[in-house]
Amino acid sequence: MADPPGCCSTCATCLLCPYSCQWITAKKEKRKGLRTTKCDCSWFLFLFCVFLFTLVWLYFAIIILNDFHNFNEFIFKQKKLWLDWSLVLLIATAVLISYSSVLLVLALCLQLCGHPLKLHWVHKVLLILTVLVVAAAFTGLGIKWAEEWKSARISLQATGPFLHIGLVGGMTLLAWPLASFIYRTRNTGLKVFLLLVYSAAMIALYLAPLGITSPCIMEENQLPPKPALVGHRGAPMLAPENTLMSLHKAVDCDVQVFETDVMVSADGVPFLMHDEELTRTTNVQAVFPERAALNSTAFNWTDLQQLDAGSWFLERRPFPTVQSLSASDRYEATKQRIPSLGQALEAAKQTNISIMFDLRPENHSDYQNFVNVTLGVILQSGIPLQQVLWLPDGFREDVKQQAPGVQQVYGRKRLENEKEPLLHVNLPYQDMSSEEIRQYRQDNISVNLYVVNQPWLFSVLWCSGVSSVTTNACQVLKEMKHPIWLLPSSTYLMIWIVVDCVSFLIIIWAFFLLKKCSHRRRPAESETDVLLTKINSLMQE
Repeated sequence: MADPPGCCSTCATCLLCPYSCQWITAKKEKRKGLRTTKCDCSWFLFLFCVFLFTLVWLYFAIIILNDFHNFNEFIFKQKKLWLDWSLVLLIATAVLISYSSVLLVLALCLQLCGHPLKLHWVHKVLLILTVLVVAAAFTGLGIKWAEEWKSARISLQATGPFLHIGLVGGMTLLAWPLASFIYRTRNTGLKVFLLLVYSAAMIALYLAPLGITSPCIMEENQLPPKPALVGHRGAPMLAPENTLMSLHKAVDCDVQVFETDVMVSADGVPFLMHDEELTRTTNVQAVFPERAALNSTAFNWTDLQQLDAGSWFLERRPFPTVQSLSASDRYEATKQRIPSLGQALEAAKQTNISIMFDLRPENHSDYQNFVNVTLGVILQSGIPLQQVLWLPDGFREDVKQQAPGVQQVYGRKRLENEKEPLLHVNLPYQDMSSEEIRQYRQDNISVNLYVVNQPWLFSVLWCSGVSSVTTNACQVLKEMKHPIWLLPSSTYLMIWIVVDCVSFLIIIWAFFLLKKCSHRRRPAESETDVLLTKINSLMQE
């Protein structure tokens, strides 16, 4: 089979060697009579599917980065090992997608050059392993982190229009090797099958925008106000979580609400702490090694004040932003102690920031006393009660009676037979659709969604009209003056039509051009075949 114009023998050999793991020159290949068999075509199809599979996983990996800090905390609770597993995820994913991409590019180039697709057995084994690894990753995601499937659906509202353009572009480029293969093969049935599959795929892609919906497809004057920011345990990317330093850093980020978690010590002092154990965010293992595994509520306030609540932040670096802290911030972090609720309320009062908290653990036998003690601290602090947002469901009616000015925030959606209207709800961002957010906004119900760290997600919720978001990345979202993208429906319609038309013209051009090239090669190939036949007959005589 002669090489088409522009594909030199040396280039073809360089492409064939890494794909087949054999140093076969183009001349040797012709002498051996190597051709692409049905088995080779099957492996190429498998390679293409593996590439798509890893590409989908790459998309998921990027999406779940918004929530990956939760995974890091989960692993620490189970194994007492802190590591930024997002780096491991991204590196492994990059290796898999790079490997399958390189092989696919080699295969497409070999096809365009008219050379056989003899995939080496080592590559076959590695491709099977790639499928198994990615399948295991998806399975684990579905079992242990099922809510991320909802995150993926939300992400399509941010990426749908651009994924459509990218898929149309990729499938359009695929027309070149497809046309080359169709004009080379003599199997009519295979030709018809490939053309039908490709045509169906392109028609589906051309019409895909009919099913793409996004709240960010709207006119500029319809854009709702920017959501307020709620600091998740303060500003945990800039300071140790649930400390006074974290509260003040959140204030610097224009955060309107400081979100935290409250526990009550053994001697009745409410303090800020998220985990039931102190091992992740303090040096309790060094100060009280024999008591390190105890619940946080088992320590009295004097013991808690002996713990360092900031050095872990510099040692474990829970976020990449820790590396960029100034020397003064690093020094201040090492001086942080566990703050009491009273200290946090005083800081909130001075900085005019609201405070929202959960009271943990809700299954504690003395939980009612925890509620009473916490309410007592709030009332004694002198903070305006409208600055306090109460999240716990336990003994909520008692709280309403003792402190009627406290704002009640519910961790659920409203019910059909609601006795009194909800004014504030606090939910995971996966639990509310754009339509529900709009409806709640029309009904003057404040909606806060958590935890929102990535600009793409913040943009979708902004366009949807959410009231506020809880975030770890207040310093990032603070700088956003506008959603990442906003398209009027008329503009998106024009982009859709132009992309589809350009794609269609390129596909027609590819098939027409390669058809002309195939006609030019046929006379030369026929003469070569006749010559080889004569030589073969002479050798047999």
